Amino acid sequence: MIKLGEFNTLTILRRLEQGYYLGPADSIDQAESVLLPNRYITEDMQIGDTIDVFVYNDSEDRIVATTLIPKITLNMFACLDVVNVTDYGAFLDWGLAKDLFVPYAEQSRKMEEGEGHIVYLYIDELTNRLVASSKLTRFLDKDKPLFSENEEVDLLIAQRSDIGINVIINDRYKGILYENEIFQELILGQRVKGYIKKIREDNKIDVSLQRSGYVNVLPNEQKILAKLKEENGFLPLNDYSSPEEIVASLAMSKKVFKKAIGSLFKQRLIRIEEKGISLTKN
Repeated sequence: MIKLGEFNTLTILRRLEQGYYLGPADSIDQAESVLLPNRYITEDMQIGDTIDVFVYNDSEDRIVATTLIPKITLNMFACLDVVNVTDYGAFLDWGLAKDLFVPYAEQSRKMEEGEGHIVYLYIDELTNRLVASSKLTRFLDKDKPLFSENEEVDLLIAQRSDIGINVIINDRYKGILYENEIFQELILGQRVKGYIKKIREDNKIDVSLQRSGYVNVLPNEQKILAKLKEENGFLPLNDYSSPEEIVASLAMSKKVFKKAIGSLFKQRLIRIEEKGISLTKN
């Protein structure tokens, strides 16, 4: 079965004037095939070859295949740029020949050309067309998540709030990164690794960009040592430095910094001095 909005592994069945027709290798039904237009055909492609293609609706709403890689696939979220606005809705650049349509009814706020928006890709049941929506909440899972504390997850940076940044976890759940725990620049649509911090009674999820506890100390020890080497063995930071100074220099919290330098000191890798920390000679 050919799946719309997804990558399909299909066999080249036959060639006509407009391109190759592809389908499942074991299919005997010619209706179960999709056109790969001539512009995507390369010299090394032959009838009988198996190729990976993305299947979508072309400008005439026919289901076609492409070897191009889209910026979003079915049932996923991504940040896409608005390239055109019409009386019917907005069109987004998703890396394919035909731009992706977002009806006005599916816009959380009116889209303007040049803006970037987080959207979800789905199939409109009435038209069997791929469309996008920026009304994200209804596409997110509201059931109790089965994450464990400190579990590594994929985060999509979605929207700033008064207390931090709303994120989408594993393209399925909504989560929150708190402002006072963000020590790096994050931009809309960026995907980063994160960790489950807490699942609250109302099923809301707190996440962090760093694992909690001692497991996070070792990588930060390495970061401090690398920074010391860059700065000729000395950093003007210690227990009395402000959180802002530590974030600006090392992109980590003061709490994590203190744990890391404490461990480095015990290993006799650094000296803690009145004006900062320095590498030991050995």
